[in-house]
Amino acid sequence: MQKFTLLLLSLVLLAPLGIDLYLPTLPQIAEGLDSPVSLIQTTIPLFLLVMGLGQLITGPLVDNFGRKPIALIGLALYIIGSAVAATATVWPVFMLARLIQGCAVCCTAVVAFSGVRDRLSGEAAARAYGFLNGALNIVPALAPLLGGLLADAFGWRAPFWFLCIYAVVLTVVVLLWLPETRPANTLRVAGLPLAQYLAIAREPRFLAFAFANAGALGMVLTYVSLAPHVLMTEGGLTPLQFSFAFGANGFWIMLVSAFVNKTIRKAGRPFCLAMGFVAMLVGALLLTAGMVLLPDSWQTHWSLYMIPVAISVAGLAFTVGPATSYALEPYQQQAGVASALQGFIQMACGAGGSLLVVAFPLAEKSALALMMLIGAALALIAWRCSKGMHGSLTAVK
Repeated sequence: MQKFTLLLLSLVLLAPLGIDLYLPTLPQIAEGLDSPVSLIQTTIPLFLLVMGLGQLITGPLVDNFGRKPIALIGLALYIIGSAVAATATVWPVFMLARLIQGCAVCCTAVVAFSGVRDRLSGEAAARAYGFLNGALNIVPALAPLLGGLLADAFGWRAPFWFLCIYAVVLTVVVLLWLPETRPANTLRVAGLPLAQYLAIAREPRFLAFAFANAGALGMVLTYVSLAPHVLMTEGGLTPLQFSFAFGANGFWIMLVSAFVNKTIRKAGRPFCLAMGFVAMLVGALLLTAGMVLLPDSWQTHWSLYMIPVAISVAGLAFTVGPATSYALEPYQQQAGVASALQGFIQMACGAGGSLLVVAFPLAEKSALALMMLIGAALALIAWRCSKGMHGSLTAVK
């Protein structure tokens, strides 16, 4: 089971690698493509938005045709998208490459989370989801530094060639060692299963847990999108210093995630959701207090941004594993469809919420504090719903 989980993790890593590896090179990409940095920054939430929308299509595909074939299709698209990004000379081509990569990761993400649901349930599934989401944080811990080093040595295109090579190697691994886990009693669907999506979406508890994940992701995405400007442009950090600050936060989430896995066993999933609410609320209050109470000369110091962020992203670690397991637990015969809908809400709504908040006429820290409060409110709703969870469904027709 450990080998299987690591295989799924390698598939899930395609998404955060596609975001974090090129973060320190955003100014270089903008210069190389002769476009504004703000335009290149939009490729981050756009990538996740496409990933979320695409899961509505790939969810039925993994139930109809199996997990492994769709994983291989996703890897092929990822290789193509990475190669196009690495060879782009104008920003529309680069944008197209990011869209292709977003389509790719919607395939691999649904395969990974469906695979967990195929083999595990209850608190075991919550720990597996928590491991996948927690282990992902080694990517923001190391990827910006790796991307910065590659760019310094070989130019901004090098991180995308790295992604291309990683996907090629992973294709070989999947071909040789990824088992097909689709249950024999999986319900097949013809075309886009709108009726099934609507039936699942009418379940208030499913929506509560899916939107809790969306709020947590939106909060982190807002932090990631604004961090280069806040820490480098305003705070004066060099790209290398930025990579270390960004990476330290990733290692912090890994530690919290390990603690959460133990806490699920001892205190249960509802307690973890409550802790997610508290952490995001405290992060928002600290960030706001720093802006309001401290002198202007202190406002550009990195700690006034990163300490509240560290507290708030701990809420992500407490929220995502339990919320995902609660959302998917009732749908054993429709793991692909349910995973797709959950992923769509998490990715598309999280990315859409982040884009909306960032577009508000607010200062960067104020926008992040607002997204933290939204994430806290959604985690609170999920906690209240978890206290009434009894039983499960086998199918929604």
